[in-house]
Amino acid sequence: MKKNKGNQKVTEAAFAMPLKNVYLLLIGLAVIALGFVLLAGGGSDNPQVFREEAMFSFRRMVLAPLLICGGFVFEIIAIMKVRKQKEDERV
Repeated sequence: MKKNKGNQKVTEAAFAMPLKNVYLLLIGLAVIALGFVLLAGGGSDNPQVFREEAMFSFRRMVLAPLLICGGFVFEIIAIMKVRKQKEDERV
C-alpha cells in the first residue's frame, strides 16, 4: 500500500486487467480449443483407403476455421475492452 501524499488517491497493487476481461479471455481460449478439436480426428481404419467425405466435410472446411478465427478476434476484443471511466480514473 502506498502512502497518501497530498491530493493523491491511495492505491493498492492490482491485476493488470479486470476480472471480466480475464473471463472473456478464457472463453475465447475455449472457442479456439473447440475449433482445433473439430479440425482434428476422423482418421481412416484402413490407410490404403482415402475417405474424401471425412477429409472435406463441412465441419473441417468451414466450421472449425471459423471458430478458430472467431476465437482469435474475440481474444483481441477481450484484451482491448475497457470499462467506462469513473471520476476521471480508468477502472
